[in-house]
Amino acid sequence: MTTVAAYAAPASKAPLERTTIERRAVREHDVLIDIKFAGICHSDIHQAREGWGEAIFPMVPGHEIAGVVSEVGPGVTKYKAGDRVGVGCLVDSCRECDNCKAGLEQHCTGGSVGTYNAIGKDGEPTYGGYSEKVVVDENFVVRIPEGLSLDEAAPLLCAGITTYSPLKHWGAAPGKKVAVIGLGGLGHMGVKIAHALGAEVTVLSQSLRKKDDGLKLGADHYYATSDENTFKELAGTFDLILSTVSAPLDFGAYLSLLRTGGALVNVGAPEEPIALNLFSLIGGNKTLAGSMIGGIAETQEMLDFCAEHGIGSEIELIAASEINEAYERVVNSDVRYRFVIDTATI
Repeated sequence: MTTVAAYAAPASKAPLERTTIERRAVREHDVLIDIKFAGICHSDIHQAREGWGEAIFPMVPGHEIAGVVSEVGPGVTKYKAGDRVGVGCLVDSCRECDNCKAGLEQHCTGGSVGTYNAIGKDGEPTYGGYSEKVVVDENFVVRIPEGLSLDEAAPLLCAGITTYSPLKHWGAAPGKKVAVIGLGGLGHMGVKIAHALGAEVTVLSQSLRKKDDGLKLGADHYYATSDENTFKELAGTFDLILSTVSAPLDFGAYLSLLRTGGALVNVGAPEEPIALNLFSLIGGNKTLAGSMIGGIAETQEMLDFCAEHGIGSEIELIAASEINEAYERVVNSDVRYRFVIDTATI
């Protein structure tokens, strides 16, 4: 066991505070990672405040982890000390179900193990990236290519794969029109990746406040959804709409923007149920879908793609002492576009 410094929420809705946690000794197939940077994801806030249901406390959030390997177990074949690596939302799965065998560990029917706010196969709670070090099985570690800086790569481990996976699955490509709802931590990555995949990209945001940013990030068009003319003008336009917001939307209005056979895919997860008139799906043979993250192999594919295309996250680097302030700013949409903790400050 190794004692490391971390920032934890001691209870639901309580401010995060500096503490120490125990990391397990390195086992046969484990990798010990010196964490360099950890992104702050909105889902960290949902879980620390029990917005998605009962949680485990004390909680050390963080599933956007970038660091350097400092030690490996005797059976490790994929990594060695000094390698630049990342850890995303998962640290284990059953590895035996059909989904795991297909590389869809995020949908493990035996129950995948989250990087934090979960119970590992050893019966111990998992603690995330707001800490100095982490021990992870090599099969749930990914390599960060040399072309990506570790601080800008950290958010790719959640925000990057959460947008890359559905964009690939639903066919964002040259000749396709893709809209991204919301230009935040997820949305800005969706714009960058959809643009790199060759699609014609439109941002749908509440206002035009971030229009210049959106166009610089790769959007071809930018519309304010607060303008009622937007929905008239864009009716029947898009092959794919990616919703990255966690606020409830008028899904009927957004479904009207799809072409026949188009898909509206949600990666944002509102805390409340939504209401939907099914005629908005039936007319036009449309799809309303959801997407989670991606499996480990797809996460590596995403990192390699981002390195090839020079895509990192737009970040604001903060000290660990600023985490609570950062949480409030995320809730108020006051970040462009991802807070990343310099873990040297923990």
